[in-house]
Amino acid sequence: MIRIPQHIIEAMIAHARAELPDEACGLLTGTCNEVRKQHTLTNIDHSPEHFSFDPQEQFRVLKEARREGLKIVACYHSHPSTPARPSEEDIRLAYDPSIIYVIVSLAADEPEVKAFSIIKGTAQREEIT
Repeated sequence: MIRIPQHIIEAMIAHARAELPDEACGLLTGTCNEVRKQHTLTNIDHSPEHFSFDPQEQFRVLKEARREGLKIVACYHSHPSTPARPSEEDIRLAYDPSIIYVIVSLAADEPEVKAFSIIKGTAQREEIT
């Protein structure tokens, strides 16, 4: 389970829409599985099918989180035209089993936000509260 405040869910959806047609990406920081802050990052791939974080931005977020006594709780990215479920590439590249992977899908009329733990190549749905 992951707790994400409604205003952060809305901000992730807005970020996903702003980056169309490309995937948006970012990190969520907080304590345990409770999100406190959203950090939008640049998708340096500029692609509608995959993303890569800007390493300098990623490092900046990590330093800021540590300074504030927080940790990276989740990473998020959007799927502009596919459902909110991990792709094969998402699963293959999910190297950190300690974080949650959040996907924002804009494929339907209403955006969909889902969360997953991905451990050793297996994705399991996590409840968002």
